[in-house]
Amino acid sequence: MIYYDNSATTMPDASVMDTFVKAGIRFFANPSSLHSPGMEAERLIEKAREQIAELMGVSADEIIFTSGGTESNNLAIKGVASFYRGRGRHIVTTMIEHPSVFEACRDLEKGGYSVTYVKPDEKGLVRKEDIEQAITDETILVSVMHVNNETGAVQPVKEIGKLLKKYPSVLFHVDDVQGFGKVPLDLQAAGVDLLSVSGHKLHGLNGTGFLFKRHGVHVAPLFSGGGQERGVRSGTENAAGIASLAKAIRLLQQSDPEKIRVLTEFIRGQLLKREWVVIHTPLQSAPHILHFSIPGIKGEVLVHALEKEEIIVSTTSACSSKQNKSSRILEAMNVSREHAASAIRISLSRYNIIKEATQFIDALDRIVPVLAKKRNERT
Repeated sequence: MIYYDNSATTMPDASVMDTFVKAGIRFFANPSSLHSPGMEAERLIEKAREQIAELMGVSADEIIFTSGGTESNNLAIKGVASFYRGRGRHIVTTMIEHPSVFEACRDLEKGGYSVTYVKPDEKGLVRKEDIEQAITDETILVSVMHVNNETGAVQPVKEIGKLLKKYPSVLFHVDDVQGFGKVPLDLQAAGVDLLSVSGHKLHGLNGTGFLFKRHGVHVAPLFSGGGQERGVRSGTENAAGIASLAKAIRLLQQSDPEKIRVLTEFIRGQLLKREWVVIHTPLQSAPHILHFSIPGIKGEVLVHALEKEEIIVSTTSACSSKQNKSSRILEAMNVSREHAASAIRISLSRYNIIKEATQFIDALDRIVPVLAKKRNERT
């Protein structure tokens, strides 16, 4: 099988699985318990927290463990909105955010908050000038993703963060689920106050992740409970999952995203030679994502045709793909309905090789004429 859907989820690394199994057996006790097995589990969690913080260049107490990107995004956005509602009730975000950000903001609108959704340009990039123009005296939070999960477009997070320094009452949240470990981001230089990360995008496990929360920044908890994770995220900690997350992040230091880019750019170059391909991913993009259309052939039809060749790709975000709706991101980029309906996304990982890339192109060359012929026969 050629697996090109790594933006949806990655295959867990074998050593990550090994860490999870061993930690789950040895450190099964509740980390909140006072007895020694519980204290051992707590120490395991704190060691993982310190390791992640050191690799990121932040303090350990700025790392809050969660169940993944969706929870981290909701905790950041709804938590800030609730805690700072006395300061203002306006949020600035973009039209191209992941559903866990976009829908969280929609929920807040139902609760009396106002949200400005900044539109990207035709390359899928938002302009810092448009972000600044959207800020009002009521603004308490700006939330902009680092890397778009569909097109791979890298947003000008550092530039946005710098301009927000002129607005000390406005916090800055970055969804870095697709960018973490693939596109460098200096949290200090970018002035990031909150940052979301998910383990299963990093060859870790589903149900693991964290929220970076800068010192001095407050969020109201989403859950009521025992006050774990420094009172921010109640619930018995997943000690084995947290240990496996730290292992996955340590392994990132041994991988080179530019090796992935070489494969992605090879595929891009091959696609550009085919007149029936329209590429939506800009040159300023993450190394692992390539989004394109084959006009006239529906994306889901091509996905299933490739699957018969044991090549796994996707259409839109995995969180939206079963809703049978056209891509909100492509619509915001003014991509035509025909092109949006025929769009597919490939997303690579460090485990992909050049042989797979050539097989993918060969498969397209075989499949597309057949599907085009069938379409013409129907019309």
